[in-house]
Amino acid sequence: MSLKSDSRIQELRTKIRAVCEEFPNEYWREKDLEREYPHEFVDRLTTDTYLAALIPEEYGGLGLGISEASVILEEINRSGGHSAACHAQLYTMKAVLNHGTEWQKQQYLPSVANGSLRLQAFSITEEEAGSNTLAIKTRAERKDDGWVINGHKNWTSRVDESDLILVLARTSDPDPNHRTAGLTLFLVDLSAVRKEQPDAFRPVKVRTMFNYATNQVYYNNMWVPDSAVVGEVDQGFRYVIDGWNSERILLAAEAIGDGYWFIDQATNYANERVVFDRPIGKNQGVAFPIADAYMKLRAADAVRWEACELADANQSCGAEANMSKLLASEASWEAANVALNTFGGFGFVTDYNIERKFRETRMYQVAPINNNLVRAFVGTKVLGMPRTY
Repeated sequence: MSLKSDSRIQELRTKIRAVCEEFPNEYWREKDLEREYPHEFVDRLTTDTYLAALIPEEYGGLGLGISEASVILEEINRSGGHSAACHAQLYTMKAVLNHGTEWQKQQYLPSVANGSLRLQAFSITEEEAGSNTLAIKTRAERKDDGWVINGHKNWTSRVDESDLILVLARTSDPDPNHRTAGLTLFLVDLSAVRKEQPDAFRPVKVRTMFNYATNQVYYNNMWVPDSAVVGEVDQGFRYVIDGWNSERILLAAEAIGDGYWFIDQATNYANERVVFDRPIGKNQGVAFPIADAYMKLRAADAVRWEACELADANQSCGAEANMSKLLASEASWEAANVALNTFGGFGFVTDYNIERKFRETRMYQVAPINNNLVRAFVGTKVLGMPRTY
């Protein structure tokens, strides 16, 4: 029996669906219109410990795997919700769990698990570097048993909703013989920084085409103690990669959830909408595109589960994680367009929610990694063709 059909997975689905029923499309539509963070929804997930899914039981979490975490996010999106409000607390865990010090785990994970602290922010991307993370310029310099961080980051999301943040900074000059060395990952206590160094951390909100709590962030002589270093100094890039694989799998699950939501909406509308005295779903021009989108979604879902099983078995899953993200993002986008075409003019009307989810699901082709970079990865790392970057 596949893990997807495991009774524990099905039970988890049922529980998440029950929570999501308390937050219907009207709730998400209102939040989207006002660009408000869904505090009530995130608080409910936190209270039920679902955002501590990957934290081991010894630290107060559920001790689950990537498979279960992916189901949580899939079901949120399949209900019409938007997991971007809280997904980072799941995928940031890998870097801390796999490479954090025991002090960091003891100090922070129990509080993250019970909701008294939140780790929702991952500060990596910079405007000039873009997807070339090795080219970031944010710098951390040694000072007074700690580090002083200076620099500017883009796309640092949910900082206003976070007490902790993971920051990637350069701690030594680039070495052409060791391309991935020289970057260090810091687990920063934002609550302490805001209290003790109010001018050292300045977020600037960025309004996007959908409801996404993201920011630019300016670090101005922000001091952090040595205890903030995750793992070894200069080795942070490979720790981030651990988080990236989890992130790709989890966001693939979100896109899968979106895709099933669009298929459900399109199918129901095609059955119910009567034009020329018959349901529009009776027309092959309506029915066939929905069927095609559904089949592509199922295929993407299969690769997602392959990636989950490899990740949970601690096996290499970079290729599968990247492929699942690309396939799921393209399948959800096709399903979105099919739904919009099925609804016709009503698909552009706010009350039907299609236009909201349409805007939300478009992100997955661009973030957390552009699909063309996935193609480059598969071409070089999987198929052995020459490097393109």
